[in-house]
Amino acid sequence: MYVRVMQVGVVDAVAGLRAAFDAFAACDFGALSRAELLTVLDEYETLLCRLPAVGHRLLSQLQVEATPGELGAKSWNEVLRTRWRLSTAEAGRRLGEAAELGPRRALSGEPLAPVLPAVAAAQAAGLLNGEHVKVLRDAVHRLPGFVDAATAEQFEADLVRVAVGVGPKELKDTAELRLFLLDQDGPEPDDTERARKRGLSTGKQGRDAMTPWTANLTPEAAAVWEVLFAKFAAPGMCNPDDEQPCTSGTPTQAQIDNDHRSLAQRQHDALLVVGRIALMTDLGQLNGLPVSLIIRTTVQDLESRAGIGISGGGTKIPIRDVIRMGAHAHHFLAVFDQASGSALNLFRARRIASPAQRIMLIARDGGCTKPGCTVGAYGCQAHHATADWAAGGNTNVDDMALACGPDNRLVDDDGGYSTTINPDGVVQWHPPPELDHGQHRINYLHRPELLLTPPEPEREGELNSTSAPEPVQQPAPAPHPHPEPQPVPELDPDPDWDIKPHQQHEPDTEWDIDWNTDWDNDFNPPTPSTPSVEHLWDPEPYALEITEPEIPAGWTLLDTPDPWQPTSTGNAVSGKAVRGP
Repeated sequence: MYVRVMQVGVVDAVAGLRAAFDAFAACDFGALSRAELLTVLDEYETLLCRLPAVGHRLLSQLQVEATPGELGAKSWNEVLRTRWRLSTAEAGRRLGEAAELGPRRALSGEPLAPVLPAVAAAQAAGLLNGEHVKVLRDAVHRLPGFVDAATAEQFEADLVRVAVGVGPKELKDTAELRLFLLDQDGPEPDDTERARKRGLSTGKQGRDAMTPWTANLTPEAAAVWEVLFAKFAAPGMCNPDDEQPCTSGTPTQAQIDNDHRSLAQRQHDALLVVGRIALMTDLGQLNGLPVSLIIRTTVQDLESRAGIGISGGGTKIPIRDVIRMGAHAHHFLAVFDQASGSALNLFRARRIASPAQRIMLIARDGGCTKPGCTVGAYGCQAHHATADWAAGGNTNVDDMALACGPDNRLVDDDGGYSTTINPDGVVQWHPPPELDHGQHRINYLHRPELLLTPPEPEREGELNSTSAPEPVQQPAPAPHPHPEPQPVPELDPDPDWDIKPHQQHEPDTEWDIDWNTDWDNDFNPPTPSTPSVEHLWDPEPYALEITEPEIPAGWTLLDTPDPWQPTSTGNAVSGKAVRGP
């Protein structure tokens, strides 16, 4: 009974808070004097500073009552991002502040003080704003490891006393001075600290199609790239402007004299050549596929030599570069029909997706199909979207979708996510009730072209049908005495095949079931060859002529008709998938 009364009290209190704010927002501030406006703004700013403290308590209690998995998410960060449409950084900031400024409990259940008690008390009183809290947390985190707990508490209390009377900039300057006085010699060399700071980050691709990199290398990594750059970034080496670029041995004096690139440009070209050499070696498999570069484009773009291709990681590549890159070995090119938007004929009646199906899923979906997920196609799995295999689902390209491992495990009939595929062939994710606030069901990040899809003509006709006149019934034309025979489409099903799938599959005795296994085993790329100039660089990057734009020169068909593939009546597709030499 006590708990019920407390719950009603909290609900009534938050309802009263909203009603009070509505009344405050409806007030006319035009009649206030300057002094009254300043007084109201003071109270308003104090309330803004106090509200986050209450949010820390609520968020801490939510983490006690439930887990992210029970709410249908992978982490608390995802819960906040999905439920309240926050960014990853904002959700992380709120979680971090709640962990350090919110209430805690010991394993035995007794309450504990916040990690930063002085900061939490000042924020609850409305004396600190968000910028103050950020500076204080950063300063405490930067304390050297040799500082004891008593000194750390005194350091926090001193900075809070400064913060209540100055702005964030002055507080930051004071914190920097106090940190310097505590550790005037600076941090000593530490392998653990260097290992913590190591990293290489890839930025977002700009409008000019360029992608920035930021690296902080360990001494070992720097030494490795020093020798590689000394070889491949030397003047005259790996120059794309040369008719025959030198990628091994020693460049000629003419190549050295004609090399007008800067050091940064030479190192960039060297990095590209080293990456190509690595792709030519046996790197194993990545999610069931050989480590290869996968690019998706359309037949129309190949024919017009205009447009872009999208790699499996989401990088936009000009179509001329796509055609030129297709001339190198160990690359695969998946082609789509822009009119229908459906994948080409690569169906396989198996539980686990075949390599060919994985390639088509990567090229079609571009990445994880769950809304809000930024994982690229290279890091995704083949997910049975319409129905799971255990529930009678088919392993067809049009019935599957890409999903990263954590999101794939979120699909659960017992309170988790569910997935469907709409009539347009687009995957939709339906969240559990705790995370459903009417958000989008489709991930437009990897397929932004879906946002530009015009409305269907049939729907426009339905909207205008009320004002349109009744159509005049025309008599049916008389049949032609000698009808012209119609060509049989290549993808029409055999008359002996039953259109509706049988409940139990009975394979043809003329075919050996090992045929499918042999086909998959034969899917691996050719034996890697020794890197050569022809493989590493194209001396004429834009001079390639293709007699059949939908299949660039030197490419072969990826597969042959599969007698085991199920028959599809409503998703007939056309086109080819081709493979590099």
